[in-house]
Amino acid sequence: MNLPDAQPLTPSPVTHEVTNQPPPLTPYDASDDVALLEGLRREGAGWAETDVRRLGLLAGGSEAQEWGDLANRYEPVLRTHDRYGHRVDEVDFHPAWHALMRVAVAEGLAGAPWADDRPGAHVARTAGGLVWGHSEAGHGCPTSMTYAAVPALRRQPELAKVYEPLLTSRAYDPGLRVPTEKRGLLAGMGMTEKQGGSDVRTNTTTATPTAEPGVYTLRGHKWFTSAPMCDVFLVLAQAPDGLSCFLVPRVLPDGTRNTFRIERLKDKLGNRSNASSEPEFDGTVAWLVGPEGQGVKTIIEMVNCTRLDCVMMSAALMRRTLVEAGHHARHRGAFGARLLDQPLMRNVLADLALESEAATTLTLRLAGAADRTVRADGQGDERAFRRVATAVGKYWVTKRGPAFTAEALECLGGNGYVEESGMPRHYREAPLLSIWEGSGNVNALDVLRALTREPATADAFFGELALGQGADARLDAAVTRLRSAPGEATQAGARRLVERMALTLQASLLVRYAPPAVADAFCATRLGGDWGHSFGTLPDGADLDGILGRALPSAAA
Repeated sequence: MNLPDAQPLTPSPVTHEVTNQPPPLTPYDASDDVALLEGLRREGAGWAETDVRRLGLLAGGSEAQEWGDLANRYEPVLRTHDRYGHRVDEVDFHPAWHALMRVAVAEGLAGAPWADDRPGAHVARTAGGLVWGHSEAGHGCPTSMTYAAVPALRRQPELAKVYEPLLTSRAYDPGLRVPTEKRGLLAGMGMTEKQGGSDVRTNTTTATPTAEPGVYTLRGHKWFTSAPMCDVFLVLAQAPDGLSCFLVPRVLPDGTRNTFRIERLKDKLGNRSNASSEPEFDGTVAWLVGPEGQGVKTIIEMVNCTRLDCVMMSAALMRRTLVEAGHHARHRGAFGARLLDQPLMRNVLADLALESEAATTLTLRLAGAADRTVRADGQGDERAFRRVATAVGKYWVTKRGPAFTAEALECLGGNGYVEESGMPRHYREAPLLSIWEGSGNVNALDVLRALTREPATADAFFGELALGQGADARLDAAVTRLRSAPGEATQAGARRLVERMALTLQASLLVRYAPPAVADAFCATRLGGDWGHSFGTLPDGADLDGILGRALPSAAA
């Protein structure tokens, strides 16, 4: 058989060119947010603006964005034993996790505000979290718990004297060693158990007093304890006089490991960079924090802090995905025009922008209330307002997160559905913030409890709403309707009540502080009923240009 002569290889023809794809968003400025910067100044932390702007550039930079990707791509790994068979109970993290943590702690996003005498320090931390949250969400868990542990620990001054300077340090010092020999500490929490979840009074972990005053040994199991590589943990357990709070170190003062057996890490929907574990206590040494039998009362201040962080993290996630959606729409064309110029896409983005600004503005107002309450330098009703409004914000803003991120992802179409875009990671993260520190029902019932048992909370809440009186007829009508609601509220109607409280509070803040384009559209839709059941249903008269020009200044014109 005669074979044909071999032919020289020729390059394959180009089948297509890459066109109509947006350039990478990164690097970008995560602090380029008018509502955030205005709120920062308004709530008394304008002195921190330079640092917040610097952190925003870092958060949106290529390096931090890569850290966020790597920390979630290479998840933490549990090592129960070393090569020789010794029990070690350690969790290994990718270096990117440590890079994220190092920045967060150094920038004061953990316990640092408790050691800062400047008015607005807690607001500055919240604003920092709103921008640094653009990098990655999972590492916000240990920083949040460290922040929240400080006020609870102050219930036991002897312990606070030793550990508070280390918990408020800006030095990230990972690794299990004697806590007092480290440059800085992180705190975790062990509250829930498998049989009760949020109903912590059903906890079965026991605390047995020792011969040494204030020292106990714990025996039991916790169901959802995040960041098991923290240095110390606040743990609830049943002491002889009832449910009590304890401080549990991973390493004891003599250098030996405390019994803290990590049975497994949770295989979670999202938040995968962060290790969440099931630890077992068996003869575990613990120090009493606060009086015996007052465990819940001891951790109340901690709950206020972590709930604020849930609101903050949800608002950061909203803003992050809105920026991504706006960037895509600015550079992507369809049917003869940029997506950003298509009327329906502008409606969707403007509606998302309203939701994002309302969340950010409420977050900073809550941070301001927290700061003034801690310092006792605000009006007398700030503490009462904080008590009820933080639970209201936790309920509503975190519930809006999943729907918001889904809509923002959809703005990218199929491009947003692939892991490389980062949007699926944000979408998986969103539901956590509604679950963490009490799911929707828990927070709705807490609002009812505050209104019925602490009448000052209702007075403070309506006092806040009164500051926007007369600015918008729809807001005035909503406040009037709401005034008759708390006395008639039932458990079955709690969600409806809290939703109305949240929307009215957000509207009140926006009519006072946002431009007319934002305030009018929010009141028309969220209070006036001129809205559909999904994002992108703003009425024809809404000032989309004004809304987008404020929310996405680089993409709106």
